[in-house]
Amino acid sequence: MDFGDILNQWADQQKASARQKKQQVSHKKANAPTAEEKAARAQGYTAEQIMAQDAKKTVAPMDLWLRRYGVVDKDRIAQSHAQDTNMRSPKYLRSLPPDAKIDLHGLTRDEAWARLDEFVRDCKRRGLKKILIVHGKGNHSQENSPVLGAMVRTFIECNPNLGMSGHPDGSQGGAGATWVILK
Repeated sequence: MDFGDILNQWADQQKASARQKKQQVSHKKANAPTAEEKAARAQGYTAEQIMAQDAKKTVAPMDLWLRRYGVVDKDRIAQSHAQDTNMRSPKYLRSLPPDAKIDLHGLTRDEAWARLDEFVRDCKRRGLKKILIVHGKGNHSQENSPVLGAMVRTFIECNPNLGMSGHPDGSQGGAGATWVILK
C-alpha cells in the first residue's frame, strides 16, 4: 500500500462520515422545552416566570451586532488577495521552490510517461503548486537525441492540469530538469 492509497482511503472515510452527519435527524419536537427550561420547571418555576427572567437578561449592543452581522476578517481577505495576485505573476511563480520532485533517469519513454502521469495526479490531489521533473540532458541516449526531455515537453503540453513551465538554474538541474506550475 502506497501513500496514494492511504490518502484515497482517508478521503473515502471523510466522505462517509459527512454522509452520516447529513443523515442524522433531530427528533426533537418544534415546541419541546430546552434542558434549561426543564431544569427551571423541576425547581418549581412556571412558564411565565421563566419568560420574565429571560426578558430581564440584557445583551450588550456589541454582542447583538456581532450575532446579527458576524465578523469579517479583513486581514485574511487581504492576504488571500495578495496570494492570488502573486500566483498570477510569472516572476513570483519562477521564484517559488518546488513542492515535489520526480527523477526519471534510467526509465524508458513509456515508463517515464506512466510515472509522470501518476505523479502529477498525486500532486494535483495534494494541492501542490509547483513541481520539478528531473529528466536529464540526454548524455546517455542513443543517437544523441534526448528522449526524456522531449517526452516531458509533450506531456506538459498534453496534460490539462499543467501550466507554465521552464528550466531551473544550474544548481537544480539546469536544462536536465523542468519545473511546472500545476493549475
